[in-house]
Amino acid sequence: MPASPFRKLAPFAEAAKRAGKKVYHLNIGQPDIATPPSLFEAVRRADIRVLAYSHGAGTDSYRQKLATYYHRAGIEVSTDEILVTTAGSEAILFALLTCLNPGDEVIIPEPFYGTYTAFAIAAGVTIVPVTATIANGFALPPLADFEEVITPRTKAILLCNPSNPTGHVYTRRELVDILGLCQRHGLYLLSDEAYREYCYDGARATSALNLPGGAEYAVVMDTISKRYSACGARVGSLVTRNQAVFQAAFHFAQMR
Repeated sequence: MPASPFRKLAPFAEAAKRAGKKVYHLNIGQPDIATPPSLFEAVRRADIRVLAYSHGAGTDSYRQKLATYYHRAGIEVSTDEILVTTAGSEAILFALLTCLNPGDEVIIPEPFYGTYTAFAIAAGVTIVPVTATIANGFALPPLADFEEVITPRTKAILLCNPSNPTGHVYTRRELVDILGLCQRHGLYLLSDEAYREYCYDGARATSALNLPGGAEYAVVMDTISKRYSACGARVGSLVTRNQAVFQAAFHFAQMR
């Protein structure tokens, strides 16, 4: 397991700060906006005598609130399609463990979030990159590039939308095309949507859950970390309408 490409830089940054140098933390996705005060107020107001185990899929009331959030975002899901996870990181790991077997391959456009490599190693799967280029704003690589690297071991394509680290917001056309590729080859479409609200200049992120014909293929990994600048809360979710995938992921959740 390699060291985190982000965390391993932290000691050097702290040493530079102690030496009086100005440090810009480009190594980690920590928003520089304030966490909503209501989050802290809710914790202070909590009247809980025993902090007991919750349902394996997450507290029912919270899953209902998540379904309401998705509804407001134009995404219709029910509570039995939402699995609460320990941040988005666990959602990504659960998705890989659920949809792929050891030795399988997942295709990811690069540049990609560096910690995907660690998740893949933990799940025993291999990342096969296809290169996006700055020349076209890191848009989705041509479908032919994906076709070229698909093998009998390929089981999924993973996208981050909006993309970390490029910032590209995949268009609905791009997503429909990549879903079509998944349908033709029987692949899962794993969609990391942690940065859904980080769209600018009128752009709007399309969720994989809103693609026609995607119910069997789409698995969304999500988190409140960036949305509410609450990275330390470690609260995320895995969302899918594919109940076979959901139930398999739920088995991993029961080990917590």
